[in-house]
Amino acid sequence: MGSPRLVDDAERRARLARRHALAPGHRAADPVGATRSVVVLHSTEPATVHLSVHARVDGVTRADVSAAMETERSLVKQLAMRRTLFVFPRDLLPAAWGSAASRTAGSERARLHRDLVAAGVATDPERWLAEAGAEVIDALDGAPEGLTMTELRAAVPTIDVRADLGSSQLNPGRILTLLGAEARVVRGANTSHWRVFRPRWRTTGSWLGEVPTPLTAAEGYAELVRRWLARFGPGTETDLVWWLGATKGAVRAALAEVGAVEVGVPADGGAVAPAYVLPDDVDPAPAVEPWAALLPVLDPTAMGWKERGFHLGPHAPAVFDRNGNAGTTAWWDGRVVGCWVQDDDGTVAVRLLEDVPAQGRAALRQEAGRLTGWLAGERVGTVYPSPAMRCDPGDLTYPVLRA
Repeated sequence: MGSPRLVDDAERRARLARRHALAPGHRAADPVGATRSVVVLHSTEPATVHLSVHARVDGVTRADVSAAMETERSLVKQLAMRRTLFVFPRDLLPAAWGSAASRTAGSERARLHRDLVAAGVATDPERWLAEAGAEVIDALDGAPEGLTMTELRAAVPTIDVRADLGSSQLNPGRILTLLGAEARVVRGANTSHWRVFRPRWRTTGSWLGEVPTPLTAAEGYAELVRRWLARFGPGTETDLVWWLGATKGAVRAALAEVGAVEVGVPADGGAVAPAYVLPDDVDPAPAVEPWAALLPVLDPTAMGWKERGFHLGPHAPAVFDRNGNAGTTAWWDGRVVGCWVQDDDGTVAVRLLEDVPAQGRAALRQEAGRLTGWLAGERVGTVYPSPAMRCDPGDLTYPVLRA
């Protein structure tokens, strides 16, 4: 048997362009298609969902994105991998509930046990959580349109506990975090604008109607790995362990279950690292025409792998913060070449970190114009600005590209 096929960086970038709906001619038809193109969308910052969809769907409006989440409910917010809030396609929820979300719930429950005791709130934290959770569910069952956090605190005083414990904070939101990870409650309709998410909390049954049965942990991880490989493959074991927030054992079992095939990808020093694709995805992928994209903070294409050198090159310190959160990114031909910010009037400006050919500069200006028009003067803030976003533009080596 010969060595596994090498999937070089150029092919990986071509796969990314097609499968993540970023290259012209490969964009998604709607918000659900855009989400499926990257498995799930990051939702830590609410604007990211809308901006990630806009980058992948021509002609989409903010109302279209909100409708998918709040009217059709074909996209649902769920705390899952790495204790991170994502937007899931509705049909993928049972896989997450049985695996990554369950793991997150277990960790959160253990932390709450510790913190409730440390704060003097409960000597029997499991009983306290059971009673408080039941009160929350009863309150939500009595409110057909759901309750905001403020309304929940008033309706269920039990959960209105606060303590600064140094390494952690005890607050009313912690019980909602646990109940959400356990799929007992969900974030419903937004009571604010698209850049700020203040949801009405709902029981999962009232929001979704029929609630499907969670998959087993093994089944759930296998389905998540199957979908990840279909969009991000080839990927390494390290990539999957990080993305799932799971153990190596869980990842290896899932790779075996989906029949993953080993290939090679370039590694440091000219070495070849083992990586995996689905069994029907072993053939070489064709190239794509050069393309440009402007992606938001925490976009899944920038964040989807742990080992990102094939698309980041030397720019990780400039476009990621110290905690590994991606700022905005500007892409040319499958690689990150800079970031984008907004001027005071809302105009999008691209800050280059390397020399880009004239064709690329023109394409990035076009994307800046497309995004500027879509934002229509609204400025999007973030708590995760990268060094490149924060720097003085006068310190940049390359000229700023404006719409």
